[in-house]
Amino acid sequence: MKIDMNQKTLILGIETSCDETAAAVVENGTIIRSSAVASQIDIHRRFGGVVPEVASRHHVDQITVICEEAMDKSGVSWGDLDAIAVTQGPGLIGALLVGVNGAKALAYAHCLPLVPVHHITGHIYANRFVRELEFPLIALVVSGGHTELVHMKEHGSYEVIGTTRDDAAGEAFDKVARTLGLPYPGGPEIDRLAKAGKPVIDFPRAWLEEGSLDFSFSGLKSAVINYVHNEQQRGHDLNSANIAASFQASVSDVLVKKTLIAAERVHAKQILVAGGVSANSAVRTEMEQAARTRGIPLIIPPLKLCTDNAAMIAASGTIGFLKGTRADLSLNGKANLAIEDF
Repeated sequence: MKIDMNQKTLILGIETSCDETAAAVVENGTIIRSSAVASQIDIHRRFGGVVPEVASRHHVDQITVICEEAMDKSGVSWGDLDAIAVTQGPGLIGALLVGVNGAKALAYAHCLPLVPVHHITGHIYANRFVRELEFPLIALVVSGGHTELVHMKEHGSYEVIGTTRDDAAGEAFDKVARTLGLPYPGGPEIDRLAKAGKPVIDFPRAWLEEGSLDFSFSGLKSAVINYVHNEQQRGHDLNSANIAASFQASVSDVLVKKTLIAAERVHAKQILVAGGVSANSAVRTEMEQAARTRGIPLIIPPLKLCTDNAAMIAASGTIGFLKGTRADLSLNGKANLAIEDF
């Protein structure tokens, strides 16, 4: 469907798929008028990870306050909005339901269209705040729950051509961090520690069968855990910085090389990197160098837009709104919503 990208829009986005309660107002899909986030990191850190029931309860406490804050900061009124966009899935079902029902209530109260958004498309469209997208493109989405290569031929068109067969990259980061005794969330801690070490340990890289664009990080995670346990049993002092650097290098190597193969396969005009792991310094640096060498333009969002936020949901919701995507008050959250079915 041909859409008018010059149409002026003001969208309120709402995101509650995991442990961030977020709302943002975005103009024309590219300008952030306001963004409000209530983080639960400190709450879940004591448990070593997100506790779904606790996350849901805090979303209930924060959803109204955060939406009001986003509207107050934006300088626009409810009557100025064109629609409300909300994450429908995937994510923690209890958390999703808080956002979806909050969005339905606001849409009903203010007589506004309701636009459902797939969480992963939000991460992809965070890149539009940096530069306009050019098609065809390849988006590497890499986070705690997802590692996917998405081929886009046009706005709102998503074809997954590579996915993880077991652990997502971000999940492997968290589990390796826990093995090294690092606090939650593990990804930033691994990144910080790796800067003090060297990638001198030869951890495996799972390339899978020839031509496959899928990922597998379970074997790498197990190799790191076994290495740590073996060193401890032998009474050796662990060089945690070298372990972190070596693990990070293995992940980055696979992500970068498979993304470049995918880009060449579809003759991509751009490569996008999205999701929480796109904040990792090694992934950013290696991807930038590789893309520059191959002459393929690369977009990576600023750090504040790599993790979950509502601006990205409003940005993706803008495309949905322009395409005529609408939901009624029967909209429900879907924990395992597939991007290709969206």
